[in-house]
Amino acid sequence: MLTYLFLACLVGDLLLRHWLARRQIRHVLAHRDAVPAVFADRIGLHSHQRAADYTVARCQLVMIERIVEAAVLLGLTLLGGLQALDLTLGRLIESELWRQMALVGVVLALLGAVGLAFSAWRTFRLEARFGFNRMTPRLFLSDAIKMLVLTLALGAPLLAAILWIMDSAGTDWAWWAWGLWVGFNLLVLWLYPSFIAPLFNRFVPLDDPELGERIHALAKRCRFNLSGLFVMDGSRRSAHGNAYFTGFGRHRRIVFFDTLLSRLNTDEVEAVLAHELGHFAHRHILRRIIISFVTAGVLLHLLAWLSTQLWFYTGLGVIPQLGRPNDGLALVLFMLALPVLTFWSTPIASLLSRRDEFQADRYAVRQCGPAPLSSALVKLYDDNAATLTPDPIHSAWYDSHPPAPVRIAHLRDG
Repeated sequence: MLTYLFLACLVGDLLLRHWLARRQIRHVLAHRDAVPAVFADRIGLHSHQRAADYTVARCQLVMIERIVEAAVLLGLTLLGGLQALDLTLGRLIESELWRQMALVGVVLALLGAVGLAFSAWRTFRLEARFGFNRMTPRLFLSDAIKMLVLTLALGAPLLAAILWIMDSAGTDWAWWAWGLWVGFNLLVLWLYPSFIAPLFNRFVPLDDPELGERIHALAKRCRFNLSGLFVMDGSRRSAHGNAYFTGFGRHRRIVFFDTLLSRLNTDEVEAVLAHELGHFAHRHILRRIIISFVTAGVLLHLLAWLSTQLWFYTGLGVIPQLGRPNDGLALVLFMLALPVLTFWSTPIASLLSRRDEFQADRYAVRQCGPAPLSSALVKLYDDNAATLTPDPIHSAWYDSHPPAPVRIAHLRDG
């Protein structure tokens, strides 16, 4: 039954994604030659058409990527790839821990190679075609190597610890693994701003006294403890602009992409920042972290049960090795099957995220008024070639932010 369920979900996933993508492409192309009236005075027809073409190209690439990923997934599971790999590693490696770590590592390396290939195509073909890419092949390769080293440095010890816990902690191992996972994520949150992010980008203090004063005043009004304002050299990699918060507790800082500051005026930057502060004021970030930790706990307990069921392995095309631990095998199968079996939850997460965005927008309007945020969003839509005419069903399924016309209308209506 698991085999049939898995195949049904995989085929359903592919068909649904394809249908949604085709809807998005048709809808965007149907509205390509006319700028929506609400944006007509601020976005030109050429920019609107560029955004439509960019959206279509991204949809087409995502469709191809999903088909390749599904083929790799089938090859690893029902077509016997994972079974052959597990048996081969069992003959080559005597240590049970190292054998299982190698199994997980090889599968992750394979999936990572597929993802890296599409990332390269996206960066040097798609993004370059529309004028967004500023990354050189040397920088791309450097980033990939740094990410690999970082993954090995942080991920390998975590994986070894989880496999050891699965083998040694008895029937309650899921609780111990969950505690380790929570601690690991909190550690990464602490390390990221000061140690991880600087490996990839250069951060300098904001050198704009007027803007700095406005931001500190805003943070004070919003009762947000701020430890620093930094500008990141995002233009080394892309023309896209952004801003984000990082850190927690007393070490929270605001980071602006240099591309963002080059396009928005002081009022608009303050409004964008007020929106982000709205997420903190309404505890969206804290809630998401808590939800992620609770979800991890539930999934680990589900894995603890499934790993003892023979049908879980055989239903996904693998026969566990007798007399040897199969924890790594269970971990890999769970990791591969879970996204396929839970794709239906995507619109629920998207709906909750859009609700948070509306709430953060209202918070920003109370702090700065609707005009600066509306103006900033229109500039960002234009600069990032975000379509102004998404398909409603595609948007409801995928979009974490409200579609442009709906969001601007909400700002204007208060």
